[in-house]
Amino acid sequence: MTAATLAIALLATGGVIIRPFNLPEAVWAVAGAVLLVALGLLPVGEAWSGVLKGTDVYLFLAGMMLLADLARQEGLFDWLATFAVRHARGSGRRLFSLIYGVGVLVTVFLSNDATAVVLTPAVYAAAKAAGAKPLPYLLICAFVANAASFVLPISNPANLVVFGHGMPPLGVWLARFALPSLFAIMLTFGILRWRLAGAIAASLREMPSAASLSRGGLLAGLGICATGIVLLAASARGANLGLPTFCAGFATAALVLLLNRQSPWPLVAGISWSILPLVAGLFVLVEALIKVGVIDALAHVFQLAAAISVVWTGAGAGALVGLASNLMNNLPAALVAGSSLAAAHAPSPIAGSVLIGVDLGPNLSVTGSLATILWLIALRREGEKMSAWDFLKLGILTMPPALVLSLTALLLQPW
Repeated sequence: MTAATLAIALLATGGVIIRPFNLPEAVWAVAGAVLLVALGLLPVGEAWSGVLKGTDVYLFLAGMMLLADLARQEGLFDWLATFAVRHARGSGRRLFSLIYGVGVLVTVFLSNDATAVVLTPAVYAAAKAAGAKPLPYLLICAFVANAASFVLPISNPANLVVFGHGMPPLGVWLARFALPSLFAIMLTFGILRWRLAGAIAASLREMPSAASLSRGGLLAGLGICATGIVLLAASARGANLGLPTFCAGFATAALVLLLNRQSPWPLVAGISWSILPLVAGLFVLVEALIKVGVIDALAHVFQLAAAISVVWTGAGAGALVGLASNLMNNLPAALVAGSSLAAAHAPSPIAGSVLIGVDLGPNLSVTGSLATILWLIALRREGEKMSAWDFLKLGILTMPPALVLSLTALLLQPW
């Protein structure tokens, strides 16, 4: 039973990463979950319990996807990218810095998936309009999506998975992760800027005056700001973030659609809803691992190691989870690690280290996180190519030093 469960979980996770026959990631996660139930390896009730554990994550993702796709549909991201090009004043290097800054803002307040899905096409269009090779600027979207994803709890859905119902209040979160986030963002920028210096355009084509942001785009931007305020308030109180995110996204979308007298169907159709069954399937796979004792075994390892040294256990756990995220994708890694941390009642430094590994570790490979996979898909739609090897050559220079410095900044804090 244990061997069969592990085999199905590994095959399903491999399918999510490799996408055999070009089938969507959700197909493999759901197929693995259904197979576990069909073979009697996981009772229906326990599978459903696993699905329900992800409710807060589903609501968070749905709300963020509504906001992100609304902003895309109303031209907010195109406007931001064009704004960056115009203010680069003909300098490719300045444009690189401006796009990185925009990427940080989008990731921090809309999540890393939004950066990958909706900012990437806007950056491509802006770079082409400015007469620059798009790829160096597109790489920003991939790397900043992970590097800036632990500034706030809302910056990465994996944050909700790692901490679950034990999400730290906002003040505690900022105290723990502000400095590690700053190091991750700045070091990633510095290495990318150095490594891609030869590919960055020396001069850019002059851009015409940018068109004014539409009313819908302005409302979408205001809605995003309001959502950020609501979520910061919810986080400060230690409340779940899923329902406030969904309500804010739904309200903003409804307001913009009503004022513009638009049909909701183009917005609804443009959202990647398949991410919800993907996450649900992964929750079921983790429930099966709990049943066969894998999570308890990992929790026991956490407890034994923490009894020896919390700091070194945190450092090792962060590094190992960062590597594992590239082997099995960071969302399954976050689910397994989060469940193990909860079962072990792991000290906060270890939980924080695991979070950094889950969020920043995927900058090593192109399959490390869902955001990077979505970025790669967006790249291919624009006719750009990025091989796994080329990404790895850049990632191996960028991720390890950023991870080490961020973990050091976290673990040397007084706890």
